[in-house]
Amino acid sequence: MPSRNPVICGIGLSDYPVVPHLNSVQHHALAARRAIADCGIAKSAIDGYVSTSGGGPGAGDDAVSMAEYLGVNHRYIDGTMVGGSSFEFHVQHAAAAIREGLCDTVLITYGSDQLTRMGRVLGTGGFQRDAQPVTGAMQMATPYGLPLVGAYALAARRHMHEFGTTSEQLAEIAVGVREFAGLNPDARYRDPITVDDVVNSRMIADPLHKLDCCVITDGGGALVMTTEEIARDLRRPPIYVLGAAGTQTHWNIHQMPDFTEMGAAVCGPEAMGQAGVAPADIDTAQLYDSFTITVMLMLEGLGFCGRGEGGAYVEEGHLRRGGSMPTNTDGGGLSSNHPGMRGIFLLIEAVRQLRGDAGEAQVPDAELALACGSGGWLSAIATVILGKDRPS
Repeated sequence: MPSRNPVICGIGLSDYPVVPHLNSVQHHALAARRAIADCGIAKSAIDGYVSTSGGGPGAGDDAVSMAEYLGVNHRYIDGTMVGGSSFEFHVQHAAAAIREGLCDTVLITYGSDQLTRMGRVLGTGGFQRDAQPVTGAMQMATPYGLPLVGAYALAARRHMHEFGTTSEQLAEIAVGVREFAGLNPDARYRDPITVDDVVNSRMIADPLHKLDCCVITDGGGALVMTTEEIARDLRRPPIYVLGAAGTQTHWNIHQMPDFTEMGAAVCGPEAMGQAGVAPADIDTAQLYDSFTITVMLMLEGLGFCGRGEGGAYVEEGHLRRGGSMPTNTDGGGLSSNHPGMRGIFLLIEAVRQLRGDAGEAQVPDAELALACGSGGWLSAIATVILGKDRPS
């Protein structure tokens, strides 16, 4: 019987980090064209489409609009939007749809012109605009002026209070990511930085400094997923989706049950259990790095170190080039690209590593990769385990 094991067979990036001549729809389309060309499949063979908007209200890049624009005649469509982890959820959903025969080949796309459209206002400007009603949990934060970066600062300060984590330890994450960005000619920032550079950069929301915060860019990405059987006749070797799981513990950070633990502690072990692997088996991790504290909480939740031990773990150099867990090997959101939501880029870089296509940033003998995305408020976490081969 033909194998319906889900695989990623094609990847594509649009241009980034600063692309004023493309809007969000065009980023979707350029990345899709490159992903389809990468695997060599006929566009007419695509019968599933998954996407979410990166262009804001009225951009016309929601899933159904983009399916029409791209000319995808789908049997399966999904427009799940849960923030930056949407694409890890997309892989989870597409893998299930492929296994169940709801479709055979799925195109996943994302595109955003955020830098060109908005500049760097997201982290400090908050989400509420004049004349907008304040509803739900935001009534507990908006009247007091809590912006996005301020909410993440709450988690960082609590981690420091509970476990003695230092600004210097958080800075190690930014330094390690920048090390990989220096190997990526397309990265937004490539010059090396030190721990002192991070802790002496401008304070944005105590204890988070400017270099603890992600960049804002334009950009887009795309994946093609299909069955193991179909992939045998395509251009590139398949990358197997071995496990995928998601969870939500809250939506707004000020509603977190515990500021020092995120949903990675739930979906990480579940995804690894599906794949039959342990944290020590993973060769490279691609983690959502909206802020340095995001990475630290993920490392602990995923089991790469114990709870409260993230500071010591990163201080030992595990995330750096040549370390035991090379992380965000394209330069990450902290230095390379972060066009609104970054989850699809985690998956694309994981595939590049498993293919052996990562150039100077290649992790030697990479066989297993983990991608973990986070919603916009340390919420709606999803983890995907990818493998170069499928365990027998």
